[in-house]
Amino acid sequence: MNQNFDSNQQQQTWRAQRQQQYTTQYNQQYVDQATFSADVSRVMRSVYLKMFLALLVTAATSAFVAFFHTDFALLIATNSWVYWGLALGEIGLVLWISARLTRMSSAMATGLFYLFAVVNGLTLSVIFLAFTAASLVKTFLICSAVFGAMTVYGYLTNRDLTKIGSFLFMALIGLILVSLVNVFMRSDTLEWIISAVGVLIFIGLTAWDTQWVKRMAATNEIAPGSLATIGALSLYLDFINLFLYLLRFFGNRN
Repeated sequence: MNQNFDSNQQQQTWRAQRQQQYTTQYNQQYVDQATFSADVSRVMRSVYLKMFLALLVTAATSAFVAFFHTDFALLIATNSWVYWGLALGEIGLVLWISARLTRMSSAMATGLFYLFAVVNGLTLSVIFLAFTAASLVKTFLICSAVFGAMTVYGYLTNRDLTKIGSFLFMALIGLILVSLVNVFMRSDTLEWIISAVGVLIFIGLTAWDTQWVKRMAATNEIAPGSLATIGALSLYLDFINLFLYLLRFFGNRN
């Protein structure tokens, strides 16, 4: 009888130890998962904040030049040397930030990003002269709704968008080439087709870029500060290009 009592006591002790071990593992797993979710959320918040501020800088720069320095905005619109000089400056900044992201400080990368937003604002100042303010606001609201829906989808979906991203990147290269051809052809029909395809491409890229940033935040392959900057730059470019393509459908020219 004492042996049975000892055996039962041992089983109870073993079960208590197992329960404690399971509880400890469960709590640790819960803490790790909570920490993981918090890290990803923190990076994504930083991405969206930097992107929003960059859009604000671009809009303020464009409006300031268009309304208070109209002559300079007209110079950008009419002088191809000035326009392409600014455009090449933008491309150079994007390439510089992307190539040296891991070798420069987070503060420097962020500063270059906002410098790019200023230069882009100078280039886009002409749209305030070409389109009515009401149509610009309407297009911005439509773009914001579409962008918001796709970035939420990219963040929440469990579907792997890697293959779609590769396809969209190739389609984007094709779109650029066709756009260059149409500079010489000046075909209105082709212009509408380019605009429609451009909208679809950047809708898809918004979801893909969002998922990519989320994955990078989860794996810690890139420092959080640098990732926030490159992620904000990617989504910023998606938003700006989506806005410009939508503007061709909803914009009313002055």
